[in-house]
Amino acid sequence: MNDELNTISIPEEPDTPTSPGPTESAPEEAPQADPAAEASPEEDAPVEEEEDPRKEITKKTRKAEKRYRRFQTFALRLLLLIVVVWVLFCYVVGFATVDSGDMYPRLDAGDLLLFYRLDTDVRYQDIIVFTKDGKRYVGRVIAAGGDTVEITDGESVVVNGNTLIESNIFYSTPRYEGFTEYPLTLGADECFVLADHRQGGEDSRFFGPVKTEEIAGTVISVLRRNNL
Repeated sequence: MNDELNTISIPEEPDTPTSPGPTESAPEEAPQADPAAEASPEEDAPVEEEEDPRKEITKKTRKAEKRYRRFQTFALRLLLLIVVVWVLFCYVVGFATVDSGDMYPRLDAGDLLLFYRLDTDVRYQDIIVFTKDGKRYVGRVIAAGGDTVEITDGESVVVNGNTLIESNIFYSTPRYEGFTEYPLTLGADECFVLADHRQGGEDSRFFGPVKTEEIAGTVISVLRRNNL
């Protein structure tokens, strides 16, 4: 019995190989927060600068200057237009109205005439506006400087010995006794004017030749009374 006990041995636990454990590393440092990133939204918003009152005054001044320049340009153009119109109608062209039926049927009383002032070198058949004894007339030129005019007893017009054939005149030409003496030779600065309505019209048969300085201009256009 004792021998059995002596022979019983307690088995030894086998040595368990020790596996190498994971290498312990040093704890990582937490990333530091960026102060700029942690800034509040109010700090991120752009700061509005107060507008300089001097800039506002400068803007208003510039706008006022622009308005003044535009007004100045408009005023100068208007003044230039007025001057051009004034020169045009005082020295180049003019308007006149027909006061009687002396030029009927070509012109009638009330018609508005546009005449050219600078053309005083009148020619045969020109219709002119002229003044005699303070009264304005309209008439047709039938003879100019140097021509010899005669109104015959047969109520015909003779110029330089030739009887005029006027297809645009529908009336005979009475002599008007006691006024102009015939034959009449015109001076260099004179013309002989007759009305288209030869019977009763006031013209050179009544008041004589028309001088150059009495001529206002040559008619270039007519605005009929019935178109007004």
